[in-house]
Amino acid sequence: MTRIQSFLVCALATLLVPLAGDRALAQADFPNKPIHFIVGFAAGGGNDLFARLVVQKFQENTGATAVIENKVGAGGRIAADYAAHQPADGYTVLVGATGQMSIATAVFPNLGYHATKSFIPLNMIASFPLVLVVPASSPIKSVKELVAWAKANPEKSNYGTSSPAFTIASELLKLKTGMPAVAIPYKSSNESNLSVVAGQVLFTISDGPPAMPLVLGGKTRALAVTGSQRSPELPEVPSMAEVGYPEVNTHLWSGFFVPTGTPAPVVDKLTKELGRALADPGVQDGLKKMAVTPGGPTGDAFKKLIDADIKTFADVAAAAKLTFK
Repeated sequence: MTRIQSFLVCALATLLVPLAGDRALAQADFPNKPIHFIVGFAAGGGNDLFARLVVQKFQENTGATAVIENKVGAGGRIAADYAAHQPADGYTVLVGATGQMSIATAVFPNLGYHATKSFIPLNMIASFPLVLVVPASSPIKSVKELVAWAKANPEKSNYGTSSPAFTIASELLKLKTGMPAVAIPYKSSNESNLSVVAGQVLFTISDGPPAMPLVLGGKTRALAVTGSQRSPELPEVPSMAEVGYPEVNTHLWSGFFVPTGTPAPVVDKLTKELGRALADPGVQDGLKKMAVTPGGPTGDAFKKLIDADIKTFADVAAAAKLTFK
């Protein structure tokens, strides 16, 4: 190495040392400016309410300034794409849901991000099963009877759906039972539940908040909830595992994510403080009142769950020959 080369190496090292020190100081001082929590759904929706409940406690605990930003559109994918391309410094946190993360990664071929390659999962906020309902006036009283009726009346068998999540859950039921049913699209899960009340569709599988008031009000009949556990809000309704279809286990979840490349100390601090907020009894009670199970896996365990979801959803979509644009 020549003297000039040695001089340049030393000069570069001298310049880099302060930069590394500045980065370390910034990470130790985190957060020293507002953290933006990006929600891909409208204010007042489930994921927005989850975020506001937890983030409020996060602010109280840490003294940090947090801003909720609602970037609505494309089933949350606009928000996720935006968050994925922000600086990886911990000041942009995505409030991500199953549909825009696992399902979108599995079924949309030209997605501009990947749920676990573009993001680092932090904490699951909550999870919840889906509810299978038929009209209250229907003679069908069980999932077995629904399957039998659909097979006997294929020309009249259809279901309401308003998102890929509900379509995949319904198609999974078809795959595991051999029953026929044609998807009828609606703009929201509230609309698809009302279509059951009106007798426009044979059944729908959707999230609990729009389904349960109609079930409890005697307008629809719940035949099962997805997964292996009954819902505390519908204790008399069996799980899919109980009625003989354990593989129909679609659960939806919501969680916090940061862009890949976010420094480990910042990831650790966010995970710890968001976890502390989630563990608060008031936050737990607030989430339970929204018919969800609070908390869930964090970090690598959360990532493994998402990767498993992606494979399951991709397999179902391929087996059912579903295409999404």
